[in-house]
This record gives sequence, C-alpha cells and structure tokens, in this order.
Amino acid sequence: MGVTVRQKQPGKDNPWWVFINHHGKRKAKLVGDKKAADAVASKIREELKKGELFPVNEPKKIPSFRVYAMEWLESYAKAFCKNSTYGGYAAIVNKHLVPFFQDIQLDQIRRKNIRMLIASKLSENLSRGTVRNILLCLSSILSSAVEDEVIDVNFSIQLGKKVRKPLQKVKRSEDVNFLTREEVKLFLEGIKKYYPEHYPFFICAVRTGMRAGELIGLQPGDIDFNGRFIEVKRSIVRGKVTTPKNGKPRRIDMSRQLAEVLRMHMLETKKKMLKEGLKEAPEWLFYNENGGFQDINNIRKRYFYKCLEKIGLRRIRFHDLRHTFASLLISQGESLAYVRDQMGHSSIQVTVDTYGHLVPGSNIQAVDRLDDMQPVATPVQPDGFEAQKKVLSIAPST
Repeated sequence: MGVTVRQKQPGKDNPWWVFINHHGKRKAKLVGDKKAADAVASKIREELKKGELFPVNEPKKIPSFRVYAMEWLESYAKAFCKNSTYGGYAAIVNKHLVPFFQDIQLDQIRRKNIRMLIASKLSENLSRGTVRNILLCLSSILSSAVEDEVIDVNFSIQLGKKVRKPLQKVKRSEDVNFLTREEVKLFLEGIKKYYPEHYPFFICAVRTGMRAGELIGLQPGDIDFNGRFIEVKRSIVRGKVTTPKNGKPRRIDMSRQLAEVLRMHMLETKKKMLKEGLKEAPEWLFYNENGGFQDINNIRKRYFYKCLEKIGLRRIRFHDLRHTFASLLISQGESLAYVRDQMGHSSIQVTVDTYGHLVPGSNIQAVDRLDDMQPVATPVQPDGFEAQKKVLSIAPST
C-alpha cells in the first residue's frame, strides 16, 4: 500500500497531488496546496485500512462531464488561475460545455463529439476566437482527467490540424477599430458637454491607452505630476483587484493636457471632501458616489455608448479607445517600441501584429531603399549648364 503527496512539477505556485498505489491499482488526485494534500492523503490511508477504497471487483467509475467539469473548476481553476481567468472558464463551462455534453461519461467523449461541438458553436455565429477559447477550456479539462487517470486520451488534442484549420487565428490587425484625431476631439467635446463629471476618466482613456480595468484601478498616488507619468500597478477585473494583464507594472507618459485635467480633478475632489466634511479621501482616482471604484459596465452603458449616439459617431467598443491611442501615436511617427512600452504589450511582436500595418509610409520607404543598392546615374545638368559651358569655352583667355 502506498499513498504519497508530491508535485508533478516542482514550483511554489504549482499544485500538489495525492498518488495512490494499492494492490496494483493506481490513482492520482489533484488537490491544491500541500496542507490540503496531506489532509486528503491521511483520510485515504484510513479508508484503505478499512477496505472502503478500491473494494474487490468494483468496476472503475467514470464521472459524467458535468460532474468532473464542475469539480475541475473548483479544485483547479479557482485555486490556480487569476480571478478573471477563472471567471472566463466558469462562463465557458456553464454556458457552452455543460449544456452540450451534459451527463455523458468522460470516456465516451470522442473526436466526433468535439467536431459536433465546433460545428454547433460556429452555427450559433460565435466568432472563431470564441470557439477557440471554448476548445482550449475543454482541452484543459480533459487533460486534467488524463492526469487523474480517469480517462486515457484527450481527443481534443488528437484532433490536431483538423481542429485548428477551421479555427484559423484571425489577424490581430483585423480586429482593430479606432477614432481619428478629429473624431477624438468630437468625442471628448461630447463627453464634456453631456457628462462633464466623467471627462477626466475618458480623456485619461484616450490619452494613455490604458485597459478598462487599469483605468478604474488607478489611485491618486499613481500620478506623478513632476515626472509627468502614470504608474500602472493594478487592474480591477470582475470586481477583484489584481495585477495588470502581463503581471508587470509599467509607466505611461502623461501629456500636458491630461496632467492639467487630472490635477484639477484631484483638486475638485479635495474641495468636495472639505465641503462634505469628509476626513478620508477616496481610495480611487475615479470613484463612484460611495467612494469605491467605478463599474466599467455602468460607464460603458450610461455614458460611453450614449455619448457616441448623441454626437452621431459610429458605435465602437470601449477597448477601441486603447486602439485609438496607439494608432494616433503611430500616425505621428512614434516607434513601435515606444507604443509597446506605453501599451504594456508582452512583446514587440504583439505590437507589430496589431498595429504594424498603420506605420505611415512603411511600404514606400521599403521600395525606396532598394534604389540605394543600384549604381548612381550621372545627374542631369540644369538647362543653363550647356549654355554656360559654351560661353566659357569661347571667352578669351587672360
């Protein structure tokens, strides 16, 4: 009899497993942290002694997809994923995977079932990116089932090219929408006219390209007026404070106009505190009526979309204000490396894939550089050159 506790891959943030080897029967169970794994292992040892685990001739029990997927969400996704990632997984499991597979046993899921899932979701007019995310979530669940020795094969992986081909990745550049400089001016004037109390928030969005969660996660201490920059230290996603998307803080340069607007915004906040007799300032730079952070969905619906409608601009996503910031930087000749740093991209490749096509004159400059490789032709002389040469040739010598 053997019950051991260990990590499959050593590391501080990696999960702990309980491995059972009893009379030739083996089983592995993903638990979580080491303390929980030790507790589970102790309980299993007691069950083995009593003969309550692995009874003789009991057939292997395979859980249904519904049961295992819910267990996977609670034991793995919630414990080891960021809150935003867990929320995405939970939405996919509850909205797409469980309704499709329902109570089918895990070992009954074959290639044809996954192909049917793909066809079903595409027929619902879901984007290819969304369907790809559904498959990635399914693959994670089935891979975990393989590690738990519940099933032998993860068929979502074995589909390989046949799965990837219909879900070919959409180019990042095809998903980019942005406002022109004139439209930005019109939009900000509209915000100032109809929703003036939210003008600081929206000009900050347009002038920094920050993600929605990063904007509502700003605190007054993140603003440096002397150096004219903003430190992005946190993000708020689904009501939870977390790190920025790539897990790294960054600095964003602050324009003079934005700096002045934020300075006045913070001054107005202090005046409001004195007027209302408040002793503590709001924790957040852009706060709601209760002093807490803003709800980005509320901002979108009540102010952003309504402003676009009032001023007659096409409906874009709030995230497109981020694309607007990047496109305006590029249009005035800033380097992609600078755009990468300001946007907080994980690599320059992300920046190139998303905005490379916006670099002004990139194609014409490329072909012009070919000319430098050719022999230099004799320059054509001005029209008066030959006449001047003739005059000089007949002039009397001195």
